[in-house]
Amino acid sequence: MSKTPTDFSNARSLREIWQQAAQLYGSRVALRDPHSKPEVSLTFDQFYDQLLRFGAGLRSLGVQPGDRVALISDNCPRWMIADQGILALGAADATRSPQADREELLYILEHSGSNTLVIETLAALKKLQPEVGKLPIERTILLSDETPPEGILNFKQVLEKGDNRDIGAVEITPDTLATLIYTSGTTGKPKGVMLSHGNLLHQVTTFGTVLRPEVGANILSILPTWHSYERACEYFLLSCGCTQIYTSIRHIKADLKQYKPNYMVAVPRIWETIYEGAQKNLREQTGAKGRLVQTLLQAGQNYLLNRRIADNMSLEHLNASAATRALAGLRAASLWPLYALGERLVYGKIREATGGNLDWVISGGGSLAPHLDLFFEQVGIEILVGYGLTETSPVLTVRRPDHNLRGSAGRPLPKTEIKIVDLDSRQPLPAEQQGLVLARGPQVMQGYYRDPEATNKAIDPQGWFDTGDLGWLSPDGDLVLTGRAKDTIVLTNGENIEPQPIEDACLRSPYIEQIMLVGQDQKMLGALIVPNREALAQWAITQGITPAEPEQLDLSKKPFYELIQSELKREVKNRPGYRADDRIGPVRFLSEAFTQENGMLTQTLKVRRPVVAQRYRDMISEMFD
Repeated sequence: MSKTPTDFSNARSLREIWQQAAQLYGSRVALRDPHSKPEVSLTFDQFYDQLLRFGAGLRSLGVQPGDRVALISDNCPRWMIADQGILALGAADATRSPQADREELLYILEHSGSNTLVIETLAALKKLQPEVGKLPIERTILLSDETPPEGILNFKQVLEKGDNRDIGAVEITPDTLATLIYTSGTTGKPKGVMLSHGNLLHQVTTFGTVLRPEVGANILSILPTWHSYERACEYFLLSCGCTQIYTSIRHIKADLKQYKPNYMVAVPRIWETIYEGAQKNLREQTGAKGRLVQTLLQAGQNYLLNRRIADNMSLEHLNASAATRALAGLRAASLWPLYALGERLVYGKIREATGGNLDWVISGGGSLAPHLDLFFEQVGIEILVGYGLTETSPVLTVRRPDHNLRGSAGRPLPKTEIKIVDLDSRQPLPAEQQGLVLARGPQVMQGYYRDPEATNKAIDPQGWFDTGDLGWLSPDGDLVLTGRAKDTIVLTNGENIEPQPIEDACLRSPYIEQIMLVGQDQKMLGALIVPNREALAQWAITQGITPAEPEQLDLSKKPFYELIQSELKREVKNRPGYRADDRIGPVRFLSEAFTQENGMLTQTLKVRRPVVAQRYRDMISEMFD
């Protein structure tokens, strides 16, 4: 494998990227789906050929440049072919997963003004009947090979219509609309984010300042491809000649070991799952071996924390004196032998569970809890945390391999500006002072589709986009996020609480699977907790509590409540920046986890706070009575 020297800075459309990629990487595998029946493997030549044929097939069916085409499908190589085929003819796609709520999908079809529907399967199409028949959809196409009803074509039939046809002379500029990505709709109707070819090209052409993957590197893809985060990363990694392998929650554990990816893009919940699996295995080490493992883990953490201070890479010690840094260096040196022993006995085995070849992993879609950042640093899996929104295509900032400041969201991408302003006056704030995060750059959306009022509210006349996030900038320009302005919980004493950092700290407890803080207009915080029943069952055995089967535990018993309260107290108090108002009072256990299926998680696995609050409004009210 070799480093790719490719420069796409002069490209005016995404189609030009794939044309050059086909010339550069030709017979190398671009897209692979080992779980489809039969398995799919497409070279860069085949990918480019099929996207052109798909686009030409659409053109022959009457799709014109500037049209909107609804693309409703989950991850698969054909999604990428359809996506780029639509964009290659100058049309724009409106994307979503078929797993989304039926009413939301119908709203997207209607609101986007799509005249063509490209949908994954007949089952997904049936989900939208009969209402979809009342919309001005002129043609429907299946991505599957199922035999379609009369008037509908499947994927292969569209390719056949594109055989020996030219997609046509289409003028596509950086300002041409490429896609409409609808926000998850945690409150009200989802808004259609308008991203242009230029918006997306900025991501492809600037990610190389962060990473330069080797041609032929394996990438494991698990996030929804239609979402801006996974999508932009896939575009970039494919442009570098990497092989994209599709996986899922069901297969990821086995696929990590089998395909040994070099890079991976995921959200914090994925890293949390890997962390929990490792912690479970570590807890099973008992006796002298177990004590040795725990000693090595603790020594390893202390080594890294001191090394961060010595290297001036600790958020908690940004202004440390030379003497403090020197002393930390001495401590790190004394702990090095134990860290090295941990590498030999513990950390390597944990890396094996991820395939053992991960060079770098990219985390986005939410802040990474400090304990996860430290854990993966300790076991030798380097995580680069990035930050952005659908409205910013999405990446604004990202940590760099040579400046991986843990706890931060990194520095801005090239041509990107970040400004921190006062929430009320909107006046700029100095470094290290918290305020509202504003962003400006080539990746900022064109606006919200058919919603000029919302667009003007989000983007000011000078082009600054209001992210709705709170944070501060380090003296070196690293962005540190502290919460969401609209997620802020205001207690009756007037104190503002940002729930995310506290929740992240609480998730260090092995007994807490998920947590959401509540307490708006209350005297104190409360918490809704999805417990880790398996870990609680193991604890119950040590306490002589029966029955100890996970699903049979009676969590209303006082010992469980007291255990969780002690865990919360410890983790919250140990959190940097702890204040008395951060303490958590009443707690309620939930029998149902937050999932995408029950509508309490977004597609990027973030908690839909308004949905959860509405679902459990009576419980929350009772908590504070």
